[in-house]
Amino acid sequence: MSNILDNYLGNHVQALQVRSKKTELLAANLANADTPGYKAKDIDFRAVLERASTDIGSMKKTHAKHFDFAGADSDLVQFRIPTQPSVDGNTVEAHIEKGEFLDNSMRYQATLQFLGGKFKALKSAIKGE
Repeated sequence: MSNILDNYLGNHVQALQVRSKKTELLAANLANADTPGYKAKDIDFRAVLERASTDIGSMKKTHAKHFDFAGADSDLVQFRIPTQPSVDGNTVEAHIEKGEFLDNSMRYQATLQFLGGKFKALKSAIKGE
């Protein structure tokens, strides 16, 4: 039964998980904008979804060696290359982080609205409307 629901929702559930993790990383970047030596991190959203698209629901950790989003050492969490490196080694550029944060939050909301529409259609089908 869950496979039917997973197929119906597509990879949008995984997209929400990735967007949520990206929000955490961007917030951490902004919080550490003045920390000497702090390296800005980001997630390659496209690479994550490509990895997840091979098998719907593959974002679930089912084995100890599977990729885990909680770990900052994941190969999908990357360090951002600054356009203007600072003297103290900090690679956070506040204007870029704020723009990425805004873009990510709009995409998160769009995915939520899409999923809301899917659930509304499913509810209508169940009610027979």
